Amino acid sequence: MLDDQELMRYSRQILLPQIDVEGQLRLKQSRVLVVGLGGLGSPVSMYLATAGVGELHLADFDHVALSNLQRQILHDTQGLGQSKVDSALSRLAGLNPLVRLVPHRTALDADSLAAAVEAVDLVLDCSDNFMTREAVNSACVTLKKPLVSGAAIRLEGQLAVFDSRRQDSPCYHCLYGEGSESELTCSEAGVVGPLVGLIGSLQALEALKLLAGFGEPLTGRLLLVDGATSRFRELRVKRDPQCAVCASMHE
Repeated sequence: MLDDQELMRYSRQILLPQIDVEGQLRLKQSRVLVVGLGGLGSPVSMYLATAGVGELHLADFDHVALSNLQRQILHDTQGLGQSKVDSALSRLAGLNPLVRLVPHRTALDADSLAAAVEAVDLVLDCSDNFMTREAVNSACVTLKKPLVSGAAIRLEGQLAVFDSRRQDSPCYHCLYGEGSESELTCSEAGVVGPLVGLIGSLQALEALKLLAGFGEPLTGRLLLVDGATSRFRELRVKRDPQCAVCASMHE
């Protein structure tokens, strides 16, 4: 049930017929893992907390640096040198003390990542490197957890949903294959702050749709955002029947 405080706090989204009290209860009962608390993870975690997701698991082994503050709006100047997880705990508790926050302050290895993914209903990949994305995807496929994946660099962003509960859904590996460990990161190529804010906000929206059960998630679709021209493009993505990660899960 929702108490009077919750009904007031979430009243504007409860007014939406697509969410209503039933959808809000689903959010309250949901557990979500956010991998990475940087430019993408900032709006993701803030919007999910304020939307009333019951339990947020926060994973990041990094510390707040001055160069982060141009885009990582979860953190502030007073938090310089602090663990990003601890900085996030303080900010998110202030935004919504009703949400339970579960910290993961160290890098997730194969075992701890599997345990972290198994403990939640949905995962948001807000990391900034290919190896982490591949590891998160593999764990989500194995444990059949939906994955909302976002990326942003320079003036370009991407967003997709991979839902291994669905027979027709591709996984991250279907789309990107072996990728490249030498891919540039924001620290090397640069990125504009509002772009990661946009992609992260869209990731949060996709998560709410999956958790509350409304709308049409981006499953099987890749959204491409060109920040320089403010143009959005969508590509259909099919499951690779020969995928090294998910093919065996669909046999």
